[in-house]
Amino acid sequence: MIDLTGKRAFVTGGTRGIGRATATLLERAGAAVAVTSRTQGGDLGDAPTAQRVVANAINELGGLDILVVNHGVWPADDVPLSKMSDAQWESTRRANLDAMFYICRAAIAQMSSGTIVLVSSTAGQRGEAYHADYAATKGAVISLTKSLAVELAPEITVNCVAPGWVDTEMSQPAFGMRDAGSGKRAIEATIPLGRIASADDVAGPIVFLCSPLARHITGEILNVNGGSVLCG
Repeated sequence: MIDLTGKRAFVTGGTRGIGRATATLLERAGAAVAVTSRTQGGDLGDAPTAQRVVANAINELGGLDILVVNHGVWPADDVPLSKMSDAQWESTRRANLDAMFYICRAAIAQMSSGTIVLVSSTAGQRGEAYHADYAATKGAVISLTKSLAVELAPEITVNCVAPGWVDTEMSQPAFGMRDAGSGKRAIEATIPLGRIASADDVAGPIVFLCSPLARHITGEILNVNGGSVLCG
């Protein structure tokens, strides 16, 4: 039902996890897709680097209709704010927020129409104890979504997907894989649908928001968390 033939999409963080699943679904829907990752493109929290990465993607695609800003980090160690280092705070902010700002700024300047989907987190809505750096940046992404939705209307729609726990490489430390997955079972017990999302579970809603089926949706925060956070 979703046909994105002729559309040109750029996905950051597109070589693994949610980004790779999204890029794959976009391609299956007919879009031409370019991706980047930290290892491929460099530090997107650096403005000139982000500008170069976007320019390269647009040059490869011949234009840009869809932007999915998915990259980010989640420092796995529990660190109370009173003991959080300046280096950790700055590193998380740079990867999760500064990089998103720089990518969006560079891409928007080259988009006359289309759609943007930013990837936040349920942590940006309810906070996350001992991970205040991550939660704060993801909350800022939600506010950025709402700001851009009004700023760029009606030519460009801007929405956000807020996943809960997702079975990706980034989440593995929290799942307690060295302890027979005890952490994963404990997390699943808090989710009404009884399981942790796969990357495809999140990619599907992202692609929906990129499609004509979502043409009258902008400024929306779409929760993909199995019911663990019942808010929008």
